[in-house]
Amino acid sequence: MFIQQLKKLDKFTLFTLMCLVACGTISIYGATKDTNLAGLHISNLIMFAAFCIPMLALFWFDYRILLGRLLYILYGLGIAMLVVVQVSGENINGATRWLNIGHFQLQPSELVKIFTILLAAHLLGKRAGEKLRLVQDLIPVCIVFLIPIALIMKQPDLGTALVFIGVLISMLWMGNIRLLYMIVFLSTMIVTIGTVLWLYNTDQELLSKFVEPHQMARIQTFLDPASDPDKSWHVQNAMRAIGSGGLTGSDGYYIKKGFIPYAYSDSIYVVIGENYGFVGSAVLLMLYFMLIYRMVQIVMESKDLAGSYIIIGIIGMLVFQIFVNIGMLIGLVPLTGISLPFISYGGSSLISNMIAIGLALSVRAHHDEPA
Repeated sequence: MFIQQLKKLDKFTLFTLMCLVACGTISIYGATKDTNLAGLHISNLIMFAAFCIPMLALFWFDYRILLGRLLYILYGLGIAMLVVVQVSGENINGATRWLNIGHFQLQPSELVKIFTILLAAHLLGKRAGEKLRLVQDLIPVCIVFLIPIALIMKQPDLGTALVFIGVLISMLWMGNIRLLYMIVFLSTMIVTIGTVLWLYNTDQELLSKFVEPHQMARIQTFLDPASDPDKSWHVQNAMRAIGSGGLTGSDGYYIKKGFIPYAYSDSIYVVIGENYGFVGSAVLLMLYFMLIYRMVQIVMESKDLAGSYIIIGIIGMLVFQIFVNIGMLIGLVPLTGISLPFISYGGSSLISNMIAIGLALSVRAHHDEPA
């Protein structure tokens, strides 16, 4: 039985994952060597080895076991953790996003992303591919996402909240939402963004009543970097560092001199761009493409709609984080706190992403078995 199940392990996905983690570990080493954080790359490898256990456990068990009462318990537990964060969470750099569990700092919002994807996939799967109804289907799925979004915005953590929105859009689109509903949904988002831009240019005092001061600073940094060099310091240095990498990389001047804050976590793409240049960046993006492409193949092979929706949610989560993390460091989108999957250092992010891979492996292994 064990040998038969092991044969179903998707070796291509596993190989790509190991390559990504290797790139991340090398980058973390480059970002932390000769600093007081030296040795984080070893911790990253230890966490990866430890998190392989839940990933392989999910591969072994049929993912459909989770799509029952247990799923509602997991989602409720995730929401409860987000509430506890508001009450007794750890405040770091003005944001309360973490819970201290022994020597490990857990960011519950990372796990809640997975729980939310599972519940949404369960609800969408009930519709069996038919057009989503407004009251019976669309509103319940939106509520499943809006509850954690509201709690995460209070932390405050706009970056993670935006990831939820990206996942919601991808799952609704593939869940067979009516075109009219999607047009209304996207139009609302466009109007909201347009209103923010209009208020920024016409009445910043009014806009400041709706956004946090640090969010206002990031909007200003994105729209008008020259207006305040101090606030745009991070992005400007990131772009210079990536540009200095050229084709094959440079000596890492900006990283060594400490011009890039959090180079081992949210800004780790700068390490790859500066140290390994265009070639290193291209290799990283190719690995991401291989992983996403393989997941698309799993979706197309799956005979279970709920399983397909789980993978769609995971794809939406990964693609959104990759685009925003890299985009914010090359000036395409405003700066925000989003990690680069499997590359940035962070236990909560890594375990969440590896659980996602475990679910994908489970869908692949059980796609042709009866429910």
